[in-house]
Amino acid sequence: MRVLCVDPGEKRIGLAISDPNGVVARPLTILDHVSRDEDAREIVALAESMEVGLIVVGVPYDLGIEIGPAARRALRLAEAIRNITPIPVATWDESGSTQRVQALLREMGHSRKKRREPLDHRAAAIILQDFLDTQATLKKDLSGKGSSKQGDQFV
Repeated sequence: MRVLCVDPGEKRIGLAISDPNGVVARPLTILDHVSRDEDAREIVALAESMEVGLIVVGVPYDLGIEIGPAARRALRLAEAIRNITPIPVATWDESGSTQRVQALLREMGHSRKKRREPLDHRAAAIILQDFLDTQATLKKDLSGKGSSKQGDQFV
């Protein structure tokens, strides 16, 4: 199943997409933020055109548990998307994704100028890959091939 990831920001929205098997994430595009409703419509139109089976919205939880202003905005966007599409919408903690992208670009030897370019779609790919890897681990664990037996952790 193809998965679309949304990394909402105040000015831009990063999007990433998985391969058809839901294993590998790649950056897709960056949308300019217009309004919650317009953003939701554009995201849903893109998801439908790409035959996405799940939309994951990154939520920046402060310290992993608190809900600050940015997290509330992301949750409201997720709800706006849910209200206009039958495609399931999940949320996923995206804390630190931009910093992880910057670190990866530094490790790869990219210049400061390159690292200052908008990274929203790359951050969305980091969030999505984390989501996909976690889901794969949970499926493995639930099938008895892993070491732990956890309940369904799909969020």
